[in-house]
Amino acid sequence: MSVLTETFWLWQFLGRLHPLMVHFPVSLLCIALVLEAVGWFRKSTELQAGIRAMVWIGTISSVVAAGLGLLLVNQDDYGGDTVTIHQWSGLATMTLALLTVFALRSGRTSLYRGLLATTVLGVSLAGHYGAMVTHGDDYLSSVLPFDKGGSSPAESQTQFAFATVNQPLNDKQIGELNLEVRSILAHNCYSCHSATKTKGGLRLDKKDLVMKGGEDGVILVAGHPEDSEIIRRIKLPAGHKEAMPTKGKRLSEHDVALLEYWIKQGAPWPSGPEKSIYRVAALEPRLPELPDAPAGITNPIDKFVNVYFQQHKLTWKNSVDDRTYIRRVYLDVVGLLPSPEQIKTFVTDQRPDKRDLLVKELLNRNTDYAQHWLTFWNDALRNDYTGTGYITGGRFDITSWLYNSLKTNKPYNQFVRELVSPTKESAGFIKGIKWRGTINSSQRTEMQAAQNVSQVLLGLNLKCASCHDSFISDWKLADAYAFANVFADTTLEINRCDKPTGKKADTRIIFEKLGTINGRATTDQRLKELADFLVQPKDGRLYRTVVNRIWAQVMGRGIIEPVDVMDNDPWSQDLLDWLASDFVTNGYDIKKLMYTILTSKTYQLPSVGLKEADMITAPTFVFQGMVRRRLTAEQFADAVSLAFSPVYADTSIVEKQFPQQLKKEMPFPRASLVKNDPFLTALGRPNRETVSTSRSSQANLLQALELTNGEKFNDALKRGAQQWKATYPTSDVLVRNLYWKALGREPKPNEMAVAQKIVGKSPSTEGIQDLVWAISLHPEFQLIY
Repeated sequence: MSVLTETFWLWQFLGRLHPLMVHFPVSLLCIALVLEAVGWFRKSTELQAGIRAMVWIGTISSVVAAGLGLLLVNQDDYGGDTVTIHQWSGLATMTLALLTVFALRSGRTSLYRGLLATTVLGVSLAGHYGAMVTHGDDYLSSVLPFDKGGSSPAESQTQFAFATVNQPLNDKQIGELNLEVRSILAHNCYSCHSATKTKGGLRLDKKDLVMKGGEDGVILVAGHPEDSEIIRRIKLPAGHKEAMPTKGKRLSEHDVALLEYWIKQGAPWPSGPEKSIYRVAALEPRLPELPDAPAGITNPIDKFVNVYFQQHKLTWKNSVDDRTYIRRVYLDVVGLLPSPEQIKTFVTDQRPDKRDLLVKELLNRNTDYAQHWLTFWNDALRNDYTGTGYITGGRFDITSWLYNSLKTNKPYNQFVRELVSPTKESAGFIKGIKWRGTINSSQRTEMQAAQNVSQVLLGLNLKCASCHDSFISDWKLADAYAFANVFADTTLEINRCDKPTGKKADTRIIFEKLGTINGRATTDQRLKELADFLVQPKDGRLYRTVVNRIWAQVMGRGIIEPVDVMDNDPWSQDLLDWLASDFVTNGYDIKKLMYTILTSKTYQLPSVGLKEADMITAPTFVFQGMVRRRLTAEQFADAVSLAFSPVYADTSIVEKQFPQQLKKEMPFPRASLVKNDPFLTALGRPNRETVSTSRSSQANLLQALELTNGEKFNDALKRGAQQWKATYPTSDVLVRNLYWKALGREPKPNEMAVAQKIVGKSPSTEGIQDLVWAISLHPEFQLIY
């Protein structure tokens, strides 16, 4: 759930019913007009009963649709002239529909028919602009034969940074143009026209093959885009049998214009080695100099962010208040809500360094820290307490090793070393899951190890290259198999798209600069070599990846997003590089890294709400502070347990994987220590049969249903209501205590009045249960601000 607007989930859900509801008035009023015309032409009244019903239902549904539309437009990221016209034309149509009903009831037939016709015109206008909102401004016109769309190659020249009007391109400009052209072809065409798959005998990944064309002949005529088959095909409307690409999104107008421009220039293709079309991040570490900063900015993070703010013309906002800060940092470090007493003590503390001292105190709560961060690492290392493979011996958990590693704050280089060159207790990560039955060759355990080590430790996706040469990077099938061979007991045969090639794989590390693996060594020796190469200080990628993951966990978004694609551009390369270098300098200590982040002014900035989940990964993202996010499934369960009543019983804890004294160390069974169930699944705990390094923060219908009707949550509310009724016999005391425990503050006067009305003057269990349910759905409870 990203974000994470503060709109109540029910209003979000109802608002999104607008597209469904809006079709009722469209269809019913249009049909009513047609039938009215038929009746007028035939001089018949036999259809009047049906027409009246349609007009009434259409009008009522137009009112409902307009209301839902207002909910939608006020909560989501809608704006612009098209949305405004759609909104007001819809409201005008609703008004016309109401006037139509009034005229119909009053028996003023001529006025009624005129208003009905006008209403249908309004419906058509509002519907047209609604389609433009969802499908684009050219939704209707784009399929018309006379719609040219876009701009001519000549008109498009000035759109491209490498273009010089009326001047021939130099070698540098040709290289930049060719790089963009190949990028367009790679992202839109390689899935069908490359070495992996050559549909129609056409390949678009090599110069000579592009110029050669396919079975149907050449695809481009240099200098003449208007005569080039590739241009004709990509301009055909979606759904046309000859349109390209046949599936997925159509090329943008900019991409089409760029290809036209390239062909107009003679389809230049530089000779010599080709520059990669994909960004490849530096492997080596880098320690940038700390920039100068004004007085009051001393934390190194803040110094880099200050430069970033200056570049983006942003100003520093005031830090969040103490109540917000203590709740935020408690949830980020130990995953728990602070108690009312802890909040009051912290707020009244006059020491200037109280926030730094609080962070140190929380980081020293080793048990609570381990139990909270166990959730993140279980997801990332696909470790679980039950599931596929455990019973049959095809999978091994690493829970005991992982819990102790977190509790003792094991240095990250040693943590990685023990995962890659494992002990018996930590071997489950690279052993993977031995699936039963016939499996795809890309899912054999050795390839799982290569994929998971690359993804989790290096922020690199090898899944595509495990089946064929990747369409999203320069990694080849041979690279993936060579890395998988490091984990194999016998030399692997390369399979392309699950078909044997007859070729044996080499044995090498994915980044050869780190070292050379001895292919003749035993598996254990190869794994030790691999671990040694990965954890050496010169592997800047390993340490940038973990630093980015920790930053994302406490800031709501990584410096690079997605966090598994470390070749993407960071919003601050200097900040990322400095944090990674400092992490190595400070002994690979994750808690020291967290201390630096959590005590920065940057962390203490007010949270930022994003209205759409995809804004997290948008290239246009501008950092302004922590991204507001929803509690994880485990945090939510623990918050309810701590503030009201335990969600899980002591017997729910998976005891055999944890120390015997564990129950004595915690006030209630924490959700990170229990098996997955429908409640945790609905709230976002993933299936840990695959790596999951980030969870969606987007609310969904399943969560709403589970929190409304789910057995686990409702049972906890019932038990808690009975206990609270016995403890707090008067409503004012009960409400005040509940607000402090759940939200960390006194209820406002209007909240107290409503709450007392819900629970009753003499609190009832049903009323208490309803109040706790309402508070648990409140954004102030569900979100980390």
